[in-house]
Amino acid sequence: MKNQLEEQLENLGWQEIANQLDDLLENASRNNVSYFDFLHTLVLRETEARQGNLLSKRMKSAKLPYMKNIHDFEYTFQPSVSEQRVKETLTCRYIANGENRILLGPPGVGKTHLAISFAVEAITQGYTALFLTADEVVSECRKAESKGTLHRLVNKWSRPNLLLIDEVGYFPFDELTANIFFQVVSKRYENGAMILTSNKSFIEWGKVFGDDVLATAILDRLLHHSVTFNIKGESYRLKEKKKAGMFPAKVTE
Repeated sequence: MKNQLEEQLENLGWQEIANQLDDLLENASRNNVSYFDFLHTLVLRETEARQGNLLSKRMKSAKLPYMKNIHDFEYTFQPSVSEQRVKETLTCRYIANGENRILLGPPGVGKTHLAISFAVEAITQGYTALFLTADEVVSECRKAESKGTLHRLVNKWSRPNLLLIDEVGYFPFDELTANIFFQVVSKRYENGAMILTSNKSFIEWGKVFGDDVLATAILDRLLHHSVTFNIKGESYRLKEKKKAGMFPAKVTE
């Protein structure tokens, strides 16, 4: 009878309950659990398992390069970062409103750390996300052009609730990539949130996209509903190297 019940649970897609059935039945019998409480436990366990599986799938689909938590961010080391703005971003209201977050600053100041932390929180809250470096954007555009699938690529990057593009400005975009980037920004405008990190100020984006007019059009859409984090300070990587003694101490006269 129990084997038949396990098989029926699996047929219904209740794999987690089928796997735990022995323990659940034993616990219910031992503790004289009511029918209602037993049913509630079954539904709760299965729901939690499914939510966990969906969370894992969303994390995998996001293609985050590594995991970062906002609790690891050192506000004392980067005092230019507003903790209040970070907390507001972590509510994920900006995603529901189709707003953007742009993180500007020199290399190593924590832009990618913050971006990934924002993405992890969004994924945890049930949103879908996709992480791309600027280099990957260029590579994917060229591949799509050779296959004749540029329209499909634009749709793919327009689909997630949150699109993260890291390292914008570390090298100029070619004409193809700049135009595809504009199409994605336009399609997501007021509909899909974006997080961008860049080591270039907005005034330099004309050089990044190879066209001042195109850069202005992109910024017009990005900045209309957005919050910009201007991060100033020392590089975390240099900080760690100094800790490790890789830089000589300053000589005082």
